[in-house]
Amino acid sequence: MSGFDYDIGILGGGSAGLTIAAGAAQFGAKTLLIDKEAKLGGDCLHYGCVPSKTLIKTAHVYQLMKRAPAFGLPAVPLQPVDFRDVSNRIRSVIAAIQKHDSVERFCGLGVKVEFGDAAFTDEHTISLNGKGITARNWVIATGSSPAIPTVDGLDRTPYLTNRDIFYLDRLPRSMIILGAGPISIEMAQAFCRLGTEVTVIQRSSQILVREDTDMADAVRENLAAEGVRFHLNASVGSVKDLGKEREVTLRTKDGKTAAVRAEQVLVALGREPNLRGLRLEKAGVEFDGKGLRLDSRLRTTQKHIFGAGDVTGAYQFTHAAGYEGGVVLTNAILHLPRRTDYTFFPWCTYTDPELASIGMNETAAKEAGLKPAVWTEEFIRNDRGLAEGEAPGRIRLILDERERPLGVQILGLHAGELISEWVAALNGRVKLSALAGAVHPYPTLAEINKRVVGNYFSGKIFSEKVKKTLRFFFSLRGRACG
Repeated sequence: MSGFDYDIGILGGGSAGLTIAAGAAQFGAKTLLIDKEAKLGGDCLHYGCVPSKTLIKTAHVYQLMKRAPAFGLPAVPLQPVDFRDVSNRIRSVIAAIQKHDSVERFCGLGVKVEFGDAAFTDEHTISLNGKGITARNWVIATGSSPAIPTVDGLDRTPYLTNRDIFYLDRLPRSMIILGAGPISIEMAQAFCRLGTEVTVIQRSSQILVREDTDMADAVRENLAAEGVRFHLNASVGSVKDLGKEREVTLRTKDGKTAAVRAEQVLVALGREPNLRGLRLEKAGVEFDGKGLRLDSRLRTTQKHIFGAGDVTGAYQFTHAAGYEGGVVLTNAILHLPRRTDYTFFPWCTYTDPELASIGMNETAAKEAGLKPAVWTEEFIRNDRGLAEGEAPGRIRLILDERERPLGVQILGLHAGELISEWVAALNGRVKLSALAGAVHPYPTLAEINKRVVGNYFSGKIFSEKVKKTLRFFFSLRGRACG
């Protein structure tokens, strides 16, 4: 029995919304998908993951061209980058992916797609383009937007965010980046490699504050070696528009001030959930500045209204949104009590080298009151890394007091791909002994995963106790040299 227009209505056409819409329709639910933008795909497709990784690849190729002699090749005469060509490549990649996120495809699945600004009028009804629409279940998956700080002069100064940075008419001569999170650091390296003078301003003493300090410092040192300048322990006092340049005044922790000038300022100081204008109070849905108030099944304070994606205030990644979309789908359509579990959740910062993580790092484990055991293997001992000319980096395995895995961090070439073996192993509860006994093709970077587990086992296998036992039973005679 249903007096509703739809079985499920979804606000937001990003990763979470598209996952839920496609699944719900294929399960046979009458599904409505609403997005305020003119095209589906969300921030990730148009202003985030896809354009940023496309830009990063372009910058990486340009950097390799600069390094040709390091690979035994003649130096390549380089022309200045025309950013219009870079931007056109970004647009072409987006267009190719957009076909998978088209209205036509979702209509073919059975999803009704509408565009416009939706707002709740009660707990089951939204207003869209002047008409009321009802649904038994609603999902809020409206994503997030750049958080703009209250800084003197910023509102009177032109600045960039992730919505502008990929579509510039020309490459900036210089750029100041406010913030040192993943987006900031990825863009700092990419634009520096293309020829922009980049300065990063960070309030704390560390970039990538969610990572272990030594890992984050290694990334920073590599970027600094390429030419990125850093101002750490520095807050932004004011921003001024000087016409052809912008001026940012810094305040250090010891009270000193300094002025930095650049052609462009990129504001990358975090994200805020897109909840304004939804009139959630009309639906009885509670939220705060971080996002929706949700339970472990991603239900809001109205049990038939769910949240997924950046509005959860948890992990603001596209793959998190997709995962959460699956949790919502299971609860709302299949009515099975599935709960979120972020114990072994992976992420990656796509600098060069990449920094990938899953589960707890050493810092997080200690903050949780644990006494972690740490096992490390350096990429310098990986033959494929040496052959690739990309040896710097390390893998770190974190174990608890009972020698169970807590997490893994990888800093190195293709770390985002290498962490996937750990995604399967940790979520599948694969024993460390199975990883140690696995055979990898040689030479591959993935051998480092086996090596770090081997480091853990070698102290047990080649212990004095084992050697004494073998000598006793098999008359082994010990060292033949030295």
